[in-house]
Amino acid sequence: MLAEVSKNVFLHASQNKVLNKAAKKWGLRFGAAQVVAGDTIESAIKKVQELNEKGLICTLDHLGEFVSSREEAIEATQYNVRTLEAMGRAGVNSNLSVKMTQLGLDIDPSFCMENMRRILETATKYNNFVRIDMEDHAHCQITLDILRELRQTYDNVGTVIQAYLFRAEQDVKELKGIPLRLVKGAYQESPSVAFQEKEEVDKNYMRIIEEHLLSGSYTAIASHDHHIIAKVKEFAQKHHIPRDQFEFQMLYGFRTDMQLSLAKEGYTMRVYIPFGNDWFGYFMRRLAERPQNVAFALKGFFSK
Repeated sequence: MLAEVSKNVFLHASQNKVLNKAAKKWGLRFGAAQVVAGDTIESAIKKVQELNEKGLICTLDHLGEFVSSREEAIEATQYNVRTLEAMGRAGVNSNLSVKMTQLGLDIDPSFCMENMRRILETATKYNNFVRIDMEDHAHCQITLDILRELRQTYDNVGTVIQAYLFRAEQDVKELKGIPLRLVKGAYQESPSVAFQEKEEVDKNYMRIIEEHLLSGSYTAIASHDHHIIAKVKEFAQKHHIPRDQFEFQMLYGFRTDMQLSLAKEGYTMRVYIPFGNDWFGYFMRRLAERPQNVAFALKGFFSK
């Protein structure tokens, strides 16, 4: 019960614009520096280089969401373009992840589409891949609609499906052939659209992982749950699914030993690396996901 209350508090805080604005002034405090790779492109690239040297590949995510003006969206688009260019110049092994609310989705979907095309043109130039992060349920359908339109022109773009949504299994079936990042989900959603119990989410998570793997589609399994990872390994071996058809993904700063272990076992292991000064919403959702993360954050804060 206490864990559920804690989760709700952090999820509510993640959407608080006043706290988010204040957090930009605080800098990477309260343990956030342990899970956010600095506030500049340069700091993020340096972290990617360090992880590449250890056998890990990456995806960079310039933090920020729910912008309210075209100017902010254009600025975010330009920043993502510069990030792709910097990765290309540095020769690092890293993709890019983007949130479309940061690119103006709530302002005008057509405007957001233009910004996405600009980012994908740059990614194509550098032979790179862009992942559209999935946000809350209210943005799910429009995100998939835009993805389908973009896929008519670009094959270097995919998205994320969240297992706690009732619609997840059908979405995965309809997105056969598209590279998907499969996650359990980190937003607070209504019981009318999402599973609320962990057991139900876990079952649906394995269901969509198996569905996408068996369809022959490239699958990114984004989880820190060693039980899930063990099940995926067993399933892939049983069904003769080649290791180059899937990858494991984990967040920067979490379960580092397991990341290195998977890479040494010969699995593709990608680290999701967030960076930038708009870190508050991301950090609050990480604290909401697991009670252990709160202790992790406090440890980071008091060790400063």
